Amino acid sequence: MRLILLGPPNAGKGTQAKQMVEELKVPQISTGDIFRKNIKEGTPLGVKAKNYLDEGLLVPDELVVQIVNDRLDQDDCRNGFLLDGFPRTVAQAKALDSYLEKNNLNLDLVLNIHVEKDTLIKRAIGRRVCKSCGATYHIDFQPVQIDGICDSCGGNVVQRDDDKKETAEKRIQVYMDETQPLIEYYQSKSLLKTINGEQEISQVTDDIMKEVKENFQ
Repeated sequence: MRLILLGPPNAGKGTQAKQMVEELKVPQISTGDIFRKNIKEGTPLGVKAKNYLDEGLLVPDELVVQIVNDRLDQDDCRNGFLLDGFPRTVAQAKALDSYLEKNNLNLDLVLNIHVEKDTLIKRAIGRRVCKSCGATYHIDFQPVQIDGICDSCGGNVVQRDDDKKETAEKRIQVYMDETQPLIEYYQSKSLLKTINGEQEISQVTDDIMKEVKENFQ
C-alpha cells in the first residue's frame, strides 16, 4: 500500500499520518520531520533547509527528492509507505513516478486534506512547541497548564519562527501556488481524493480511512 497525504501547513497532516500508520502498518515518511531532525543536529542538509524554511520558502526539489529516494530504499518501505508532505510540486511528483517505475512499483492513492487559508493562519500563529521534547500545543485549542512551560517535560514552550504571522502567511500562499498544479496532476491520474480538514480530528480520520478501505476492497 503506497499512499500520499497532501495538505497545506497546519492542515493536520502530521496528526492524521500518525493515525494512519498505526492502522495500516506502513512507515510514515515526513520530509518535515527529516528536515527538522537535520536542522536540530546541524547537518549540512539541515543548514541548507533552514535557510529556506526560515524565509517561508519551499526547499528546492533536487534536495527533497534526494532525501526521499534514500528513505524509500530502506527495507521497511518494501511493503508500502505513507508519504507526508511529499511531493509538493509536479516536478517532485514526476521524480517520484520515475523512482516507482524504476522499481516496478505503483502509487495507490493520494489524499488531499483541504482547509481554508484563514483557518490555516489561525492554527499557525497559535501553535507553540517545546524546545526540549518537541511536544506541540495551541493557545486556543490545547494550551499548556503553566504559561511557557511544557506539560510533559517542563521545557520552554515557544513560538517557532515559521509560525509567526508573516512567515505563516507566506508559507501557506507558496504552498497553494506551488501545489495546485500537483492536485490537478493527480486528479488527471484518477488517484486524488479530497478530505474536508475543517472537521473534528476524529471525523477527518474516519473520512480518510473510508477512502483507503474503499480503494483496497
